[in-house]
Amino acid sequence: MANDTGAFGLKPIRMLDGSPWNGAVVKCYISAAYGTALYIGTPVIKSPTLAEYHASGSYTSVNIVAAVDGGVYWGVIVGFEANPDNLSTTYSPALTEGWAYVATGNRVVFAGRGDGAGTPTTAFVNNNAAMVATAAGSTATGLSGWHIGESTFTTVVTLPLQVIGKQNVENNELGDNAIWEVVLNTSELLAGDVLGIVPA
Repeated sequence: MANDTGAFGLKPIRMLDGSPWNGAVVKCYISAAYGTALYIGTPVIKSPTLAEYHASGSYTSVNIVAAVDGGVYWGVIVGFEANPDNLSTTYSPALTEGWAYVATGNRVVFAGRGDGAGTPTTAFVNNNAAMVATAAGSTATGLSGWHIGESTFTTVVTLPLQVIGKQNVENNELGDNAIWEVVLNTSELLAGDVLGIVPA
């Protein structure tokens, strides 16, 4: 049976040491000056734009990761604070002030679906990979449109994700559009602390 193809970005599932992910997140600010919509599962960085900083200085302001095939990640959006002007909104629209809850760090293991652009084998394990923005995201579900790029799997250590392995869940075959477990290889917190290796 072929794998599903739908993207959902990245989703935290456990910690690298095998312990459960306990839902720990950082509340982050989204500036009304920021012109890009954000979705659940989208990797983000700390905003480099002073005008987007929260006036209190107490919250990190976030932007979508601009370079999907490189750079560093702050973390991954796992949810948003309800928009009081539209309680049914499941994502963060562009040019709209809001709050995102972000799972950060290079010790969180995330699940993400491959984009179907490669031929996955066991050699993918322990490689590094990049995200591919195949679509912006769904305004209905609020989920990111980003996949893990199956054609990007390599031992190049500057790529943002390290592949732990194929997620061991039902109906997840080793093939196109498989769901992979990854960690942030180039976290803004500890860039490059987890590196890919050449598979045996």
